[in-house]
Amino acid sequence: MKLLSIAIPCYNSQDYMEHCIETLLPGGEDVEIIIVDDGSKDRTAEIADSYAKKYPNIVKAIHQENGGHGEAVNTGIRNATGLYFKVVDSDDWVNQEAYTKILATLRELSGGSETLDMLISNFVYEKEGAKHKKVMKYTGMLPENKMFHWEDAKHFRKGRYILMHSVIYRTQLLRECGLELPKHTFYVDNIFVYVPLPYVKNMYYLNVDFYRYFIGREDQSVNEKVMIKRIDQQIKVNKIMVEAVDLWKLPNRKLRKYMFNYLEIITVVSTIMCIRSGTDENLEKKRELWKYMKEYDIRLFHHLRRGIMGTTMNLPGKGGRKISVAAYKISQKVVGFN
Repeated sequence: MKLLSIAIPCYNSQDYMEHCIETLLPGGEDVEIIIVDDGSKDRTAEIADSYAKKYPNIVKAIHQENGGHGEAVNTGIRNATGLYFKVVDSDDWVNQEAYTKILATLRELSGGSETLDMLISNFVYEKEGAKHKKVMKYTGMLPENKMFHWEDAKHFRKGRYILMHSVIYRTQLLRECGLELPKHTFYVDNIFVYVPLPYVKNMYYLNVDFYRYFIGREDQSVNEKVMIKRIDQQIKVNKIMVEAVDLWKLPNRKLRKYMFNYLEIITVVSTIMCIRSGTDENLEKKRELWKYMKEYDIRLFHHLRRGIMGTTMNLPGKGGRKISVAAYKISQKVVGFN
């Protein structure tokens, strides 16, 4: 069995996927790199096949009809033979020194008496044109270099969340929790991280800057204009998260609080994007989202309204706009949009 399966969802990725793959190959035969060609119309399939041919013991190339990022991740999970599972997007890459430490840590923990469910590491926002690289760290919030449980986690500051870039899950856990990402939908990485959390018992935080998250392409899904254009998909993901987990039934208080906060920030993003678009149509979508939540779970509705969301519901005047901007800045940290 492989130690780590890494899925690379690719759609028309010919211009940058090779850099991504090259940074993952040094993992050697401990690693399985699953390149999922999601119905690309450029040279993506050809590049994937050439790597699979050159590194038959490390690289798998899978070709499928276009199903979107979520379906490419689903395919990765279905085909993974590794003990652990990681998603690396085709325009991102990993740091070599951190990669070596990650693999050594997984190797050591996989032989222990306790089963590791989730390994967390830092990621770096590789924002085009930015001199200072922002790093998402979890120091002071999570114990370092030891196995721990939710009870051992400290308070997560606003804007600090465990995102797809920072997480490696146990593969079997992803299957056991029934994770199935929707097809043809952006922003499903939030579902990928959120839904398995109640199944996670044992965690480990390695304070290394492993994942490099590239930001700056005009067509990128986290570009603000693109997000406004795709607001329906953001709202769809928001609703799936609301329905996926009954947060009131979670026995662990710290996990429950963390998941409430995560759901809150996703709802902030949905609401703020509707507001910033400025169109009557999108303001109506904002109202519809909150109406849906009120009807689905009145307690959740009131809980979210009491958080940083509360005053972004109705935003007339300068005060309302200030609160909207403050919430927007926090969401920027999480989503990383420019």
